Amino acid sequence: MPRPPNHEFQEWWNKLKDHSSADDDDRLNSSSSTATTTTHFISVPPDPFPAAASSSSDKPRSRSSRQTAHLVRLKLQSVTSFSRSLAHSLFAVLRTAFHRILLLNSSTGRSHSSPSRLYRAIKFFLFLVITLLAFEIVAYYKGWHFSPPRIGSQEVLGFVEWLYAAWVELRVRYLAPLLQCLTNLCILLFLVQSVDRVILVLGCLWIKIKGIKPKLVVDDEAGGEEGFPMVLVQIPMCNEKEVYQQSIAAVCILDWPKERMLVQVLDDSDDTDCQLLIKSEVQKWQQRDFQPEPDFLKRTVPYFKGNDDLALVQARWTFVNKDENLLTRLQNINLSFHFEVEQQVNGIFINFFGFNGTAGVWRIKALEECGGWLERTTVEDMDIAVRAHLCGWKFIYLNDVKCLCELPESYEAYKKQQHRWHSGPMQLFRMCFMDVLRSKLSLAKKANLIFLFFLLRKLILPFYSFTLFCIILPLTMFMPEAQLPAWVVCYVPGIMSILNILPSPRSFPFIVPYLLFENTMSVTKFNAMISGLFRLGSSYEWVVTKKLGRSSETDLFAFAEKELDPLERTSTLQRSTSDSGIIELTKMDSTKKTGKIKRNRLYRKELALAFILLTAAVRSLLSAQGIHFYFLLFQGISFLVVGLDLIGEQVS
Repeated sequence: MPRPPNHEFQEWWNKLKDHSSADDDDRLNSSSSTATTTTHFISVPPDPFPAAASSSSDKPRSRSSRQTAHLVRLKLQSVTSFSRSLAHSLFAVLRTAFHRILLLNSSTGRSHSSPSRLYRAIKFFLFLVITLLAFEIVAYYKGWHFSPPRIGSQEVLGFVEWLYAAWVELRVRYLAPLLQCLTNLCILLFLVQSVDRVILVLGCLWIKIKGIKPKLVVDDEAGGEEGFPMVLVQIPMCNEKEVYQQSIAAVCILDWPKERMLVQVLDDSDDTDCQLLIKSEVQKWQQRDFQPEPDFLKRTVPYFKGNDDLALVQARWTFVNKDENLLTRLQNINLSFHFEVEQQVNGIFINFFGFNGTAGVWRIKALEECGGWLERTTVEDMDIAVRAHLCGWKFIYLNDVKCLCELPESYEAYKKQQHRWHSGPMQLFRMCFMDVLRSKLSLAKKANLIFLFFLLRKLILPFYSFTLFCIILPLTMFMPEAQLPAWVVCYVPGIMSILNILPSPRSFPFIVPYLLFENTMSVTKFNAMISGLFRLGSSYEWVVTKKLGRSSETDLFAFAEKELDPLERTSTLQRSTSDSGIIELTKMDSTKKTGKIKRNRLYRKELALAFILLTAAVRSLLSAQGIHFYFLLFQGISFLVVGLDLIGEQVS
């Protein structure tokens, strides 16, 4: 049974409140927090009925009108500041885009290259969707969407009305069924590729849970030449003024007996100045007796002992400039999944993966047996890995051995890199297909090499990405009889993006830009895949990925001191050598006149696709498509940002 309320305490509390409210409002506003705090020090007589007292004191205190007005002003100031900052950023982006559009005619006039077949096809598609949008807007305001006219009816049709009726009949009878068949095919390929991605993630999870690692045979009694086999280190160079010192120095400080290591600098530079710089750097290191601490060879070469069928030990790349801009962050997501999941799973369960071109140790016998390096494709690293696999050699991937690398920071450099990475595998697939069929590999390994390694991950992925999201989705807005489910547009791609981003959890805030950017890059990958498969255009053009030397100088030493803690003498030696090279390079660049000004570019295919998607987004509003509208809108904006080169390094 509840106790009666304490009326004496209530009267005392009311008098105290009346006395506090008699003060002026300014004093209340300035010391409200203090008054709230000092109430804890008031000596209150013990309450014999605590239950009733707590029920009356739990009532919230109301704000005064001046406090409320002050709070509203603070909120308005915050909103105004955010709006001003957003408007300023938007204005800066629009101004930059406007200036680059003004430069489009001049840059096009200087270009002597003719438009590609793909660009001409995209321009025709853009003209088609704009014409259809104008047609659909007229039909919408005429009410033909709700009661479409029909050819052969008793009603007398005008020319435009008859034209719309003919269009409806054409798309219902012929175009929509064909489009639906293509849609279903792409959905099937999309699901197959998604299942492959899920299996890779599950395999990586199994490796993590079980702690599976490549086996290392340890022989404590081995010493001398037996413990340190002869190692050949090759450093390819091609007009790389920014990173030649870093590459040579990183090899020369390897912790391996110098009498058991041969370093070759393979210089393909056609720039005489660059050749002289590289030659000078090699001569400097030839005079050192170097004994540094970096232990790359000690952590990789021992795996060859006791594994006579082992051809390659591949280490993982780590990127010194992964947080440089949005473009490098998105690249880091892709490459982290490639190394953490794809390379590791294939190395553990299949003993085969594509050689990454660097950060790997090869057995010379394996190189000689499979024919050595060949120049028949633009991916000679993948070529030699496939030929070694066909000869029965095995590969090992070490996820805990990391090698410093640099990501391209400009979209132009990244686009050229991706074109080479996606055209080369198709060249190789066309050349080695019959060799795979005639090889002595098991049927399972042949199927893995043909259907998974080449077709699914190198051909099907760029094909369905570009076709499904850049062609089919906009067309379904103008042919509503063909349906593209929302789970294909949004939900499954979202889940796949989450899986891709798991190896780099710090990148989760960029999951939406990553999803949109991957679809944006599909046009470059699709174009490269087609050109490599059918030997079109610049499929055999080998362009060195432009680097800015972020991992040279202070970045290289900071990373080395953090990860490997090298000797102070070695670091000082390498700095002095590198500094002297920079002085020579600065003098040479100051005397050499350059008639070419570096500036950001405009990318016509991406801009045309941006307008196609935005046009389809406007058409979707007439049919209330929902999720399709938002996807088309944001994907069109993504293409627009990339087409104006607003992602990556900004130089103009």
